[in-house]
Amino acid sequence: MRENTDPQPSTNTAEGDPVAAATLDRYIINPMISRFTVKASATGLLSAFGHSPTILIRDLKGEIGFNPQAMEHSSLHLIVRADSLTVADNVNDKDRREIESQMREQVLETSKYPEIVYDTQKVSVKDAVDSQNDVVLLGQLTLHGVTRPQQVPARIVLTGDLLRAFGEFSLRQSDYNVKPVSAVGGGLKVKDEVKFTFDIAARKQA
Repeated sequence: MRENTDPQPSTNTAEGDPVAAATLDRYIINPMISRFTVKASATGLLSAFGHSPTILIRDLKGEIGFNPQAMEHSSLHLIVRADSLTVADNVNDKDRREIESQMREQVLETSKYPEIVYDTQKVSVKDAVDSQNDVVLLGQLTLHGVTRPQQVPARIVLTGDLLRAFGEFSLRQSDYNVKPVSAVGGGLKVKDEVKFTFDIAARKQA
């Protein structure tokens, strides 16, 4: 019988850490109990009336690799269906349809770029106390066909087999060649910078 001479996977990471990436536990994101919103600051005539739209991301999926003993090697793969973004504010149906239509067809161009993807394979740990950890995700965001580095500060809380990550971050739409929303007859325009708020829940897999 021929001896197997194929190289065996190393048990060390590139940084020399004895904890291999393969030891990360796998957590699947639960969209039913997760929440992800986008807050845009408005300019234009309607801004004086508080018309700064809040956008709810309804369709997201992905998984997290996590080991509390090796948090710096944590991973995240998150996919958002771009056409699932909807207006969460209490606006009339006509304005809602107009804002959502422009956001999908002209701003995000969802038929051409159907997914928004965030990937990270490295985490900077800021503070760790028991089951609660403050970290910064060092990842890559792909939005509107453009991929750029995107740091995301987050607080990680582990309770039994449920992992939650929550926090907020901002980005400039122009960095991703995104044209800000201009709707309601031009009376509502959105500033370049938008803020994301998230509470992502994921369940550990056996």
